[in-house]
Formats: sequence, structure tokens, C-alpha cells
Amino acid sequence: MAISNKDYLVALNKLMESAVEKDVAEEVLPKHVIVGIKKGQADFEAGRYITFDTFKKKLSAK
Repeated sequence: MAISNKDYLVALNKLMESAVEKDVAEEVLPKHVIVGIKKGQADFEAGRYITFDTFKKKLSAK
């Protein structure tokens, strides 16, 4: 099956492009989330982290 109506295909393409642009525009994180991510990255770079195994051991000890 093929669609040969050029006007239809152009309109469909515009619709798809606008939907994709809208989805991308709505995926902006709130500032507090970005701040939290940056704090987490700084903690990691400074060596302030534990492994998942250590976390599981601490959790099960409670």
C-alpha cells in the first residue's frame, strides 16, 4: 500500500514534526531537579557514595 497524494503526505509530515517538537519542548526538568542532579554528581565526583551492595547490607541490617 502506498499513498501517492503529495498534499496528504506533506500535511501528515507537518503534523508528525509538530508532535515531535511539542514532546521535546515538554521534557524540560524543573530547576529543583536539575539542582539535585548536580549535587549528586558533585557528591559522586568527591567520592561521597556507596556501592549498591553496601547499601543493601545497610538496609537489611535495620
